[in-house]
Amino acid sequence: MPIPLIRLDLVLSQEGPFLAAAELTQSEERVMESHSHARGQLMGALSGLVSIGLNRQNWVVPAIHAIWIPPRHVHSVRSYGPFSGWSVFIAEARCASLPSEPRAIRTTPLLLEAVRRAATWPGAPLDETQARIAEVIIDEVASSQAESLGLPRPEDPRLTRIADALARDLADNRRLEEWATWAGLAPRTLSRRFVAETGLTFAQWRQQARLLRALELVADGVPVTTIALELGYENVSAFIEMFRRATGTTPGRYMMTANAPPR
Repeated sequence: MPIPLIRLDLVLSQEGPFLAAAELTQSEERVMESHSHARGQLMGALSGLVSIGLNRQNWVVPAIHAIWIPPRHVHSVRSYGPFSGWSVFIAEARCASLPSEPRAIRTTPLLLEAVRRAATWPGAPLDETQARIAEVIIDEVASSQAESLGLPRPEDPRLTRIADALARDLADNRRLEEWATWAGLAPRTLSRRFVAETGLTFAQWRQQARLLRALELVADGVPVTTIALELGYENVSAFIEMFRRATGTTPGRYMMTANAPPR
């Protein structure tokens, strides 16, 4: 049974303060099965990495990002190793100005400091100062830009078969034409349907899958050379360049951020 992150009434009920927050650190992996709640949730990690199953996608939450989950969206949660993170729960009535679909956002120092303040509140009605801080959090979510930390899952059984095979072995470098033959459809059909069902080309989908797996392995402290080989890159330099283009930093620097202890 996972340790409750926050009082259940502050998650399940629309009563009480319109915003509540909490931080939690635990030494073991954190796993929560599929669930939903009446309030919107903003979830982030202080150290390590968390993945969220949401809308037929797997969303990865490294330490410098957060995931916005609108009210009543079914989701599951799993951390990789020890968990240190935070969540903000916002009453449904106050979510009208916030994104109506889940999104990953990059956290800002202002957002993190406001969340830390909110996490100290007792769950009682907010006073004027607390309400202003809560509004800052809502404004930060409302003005955020979406980041690419999700991996859409195709629905066509033939495409699903390919996606599952790649998930089992991301080092498989077969070309699109070879995958099409393996799955029993024309290359042009595979190319067209992948874009139609995921919004990504086959090559983009595979790179995104590799990036999300790389983030998980980086958070686990796996050496960069091992990660590059596991993901099918011919050399470490090619992997580092892909990682830098996607995240804006190198795996080594990212690892320092992801595994830094919460202050």
